[in-house]
Amino acid sequence: MTASQSPRPDAPSSSDDLDKQALDKQHLNNKHLVKDSTPIYNDNPKQLLGVYVKGIAMGAADIVPGVSGGTIALIAGIYERLINALSSIGPNLWQIFRQEGGIKGLLAVWRQVDATFLLCLLLGIATSLVTLAGMIKHLLDNEPLMIWSFFFGLVIATVFLLLTEIKRWNIGRALLFLLGMGSAVIISSLPLMTTTPSLPYLFFAGAIAICAMILPGISGSFILLLMGAYNTVLEAVHTLNFAIIFTVVAGMATGLLLFTRMLKWLLSRYYQATLALLIGFIAGSLVKVWPWKTDALGTLNSEAINNVMPWQYPTGAHWLTTLGLMLLGAILVTALAFWGRRSIRP
Repeated sequence: MTASQSPRPDAPSSSDDLDKQALDKQHLNNKHLVKDSTPIYNDNPKQLLGVYVKGIAMGAADIVPGVSGGTIALIAGIYERLINALSSIGPNLWQIFRQEGGIKGLLAVWRQVDATFLLCLLLGIATSLVTLAGMIKHLLDNEPLMIWSFFFGLVIATVFLLLTEIKRWNIGRALLFLLGMGSAVIISSLPLMTTTPSLPYLFFAGAIAICAMILPGISGSFILLLMGAYNTVLEAVHTLNFAIIFTVVAGMATGLLLFTRMLKWLLSRYYQATLALLIGFIAGSLVKVWPWKTDALGTLNSEAINNVMPWQYPTGAHWLTTLGLMLLGAILVTALAFWGRRSIRP
């Protein structure tokens, strides 16, 4: 029900500006309690544990060059909350802190950036990077057909699930879907750079990679691979080279704060059109996660990036293994989507 626009009986004659200031102040103080059309999240321990687990899934996806953690966040039902939380980080936090001051001010800032949610998510991502990076790298080097089959099934199921979220297709949304798909295919087909990255270069690579990482369908780790920084960053995580780690993290933080504001603006005003574009990115990434790959000579090694038909694969198509792993990936992402929808109470 719309509130009446007439002034209150006890308001002064010049009340327009005063009322506006009072309403603005009240809105600022209560912003963490009332959000127009924003879902209410049940941040009890069970829900926060769920966010942590979803963070682990995001981290595992981001390790693989070709799968985006943003895809996992979107299908798990936490993507918009993540974008809203990240885009709320900015200079206005100082004003919110000064409004209350002290512990109350810190708590107001904590609520404003949805820090409990972000902390649980980041802990999950960090857990995945520390515990799964070695295993996934081993599988990529030694069992590429298995891991690519699993993620291919995961991604293709994601595309079908998200297509059902588009309420009404029109020419504009169809073109945006094709634009996203074409962009992802082009990015996935770019030649890899073989530079020796310096710290400023790693800062820049981190800023670009995080934009891709938060964008469903384009892998941040694949962007690092394209820019010749992937192996350097992965090795730094293994050896705890904090100079490289902090440089990349600083670049990621810079890119993240700039990119999420634009993405939040698009989602808040053109949600269906933006979703069509994001689904196109995810669909286009199927080119990168195609399981059957060889090198330029048609053989298998760590440089195998050329897609071939299953029957052209040097060791055979392995239909039973590949289709089984695709089905497993599809089942897991469907279960994750079902869990994500249940975790939000409108």
